[in-house]
Amino acid sequence: MKETIKDIGARVKELRELSDFTTKEMAEECKISEIEYIEYENGEKDIPASVLYEIAHKFKVDMGLLLTGEETRMHIFNVTRKGDGVSVERRKQYKYENLGEKFIHKKGETFIVTVEPKDIDKPSTNTHPGQEFNYILEGSLKLFIHNNELVLNEGDSIFFDSTYEHAMKALNNKPAKFLAVIL
Repeated sequence: MKETIKDIGARVKELRELSDFTTKEMAEECKISEIEYIEYENGEKDIPASVLYEIAHKFKVDMGLLLTGEETRMHIFNVTRKGDGVSVERRKQYKYENLGEKFIHKKGETFIVTVEPKDIDKPSTNTHPGQEFNYILEGSLKLFIHNNELVLNEGDSIFFDSTYEHAMKALNNKPAKFLAVIL
């Protein structure tokens, strides 16, 4: 996984340099410190999916290019077989599986997200531009969003403004799995 982190960081750095942006400008765009941004580019720190999404948006590239190093090229359809999505471990508390990394000019990103149970009261929150739709496939989770706490069970769904701070926590000491669509 360490090599993947370094590869993604190198691709981000190359795109930034080709686009004539400074590390300071990119850090401001991502709402993080310049030191943290440089750590991402150097592969010293794993880039959260929300930050990677913002970087892809800023460079006007599909997130799949940052994840795999390959240009997205499918323009009619992209099939992802069960378990074959690109695994993206972007935040320690979640595991992401990208379901459409090869489709070009996507209007959104799709992931299967697994949240492992952790003994914490409230996980760290994140934000990203746009909107998000989550459909719970397995288990139960607590969603923290903008001073609200909601419990979602298998078959429940939520659509929300992802510019508000949000986080998820698996309940009942079991993993929770959901489909996330980020627009």
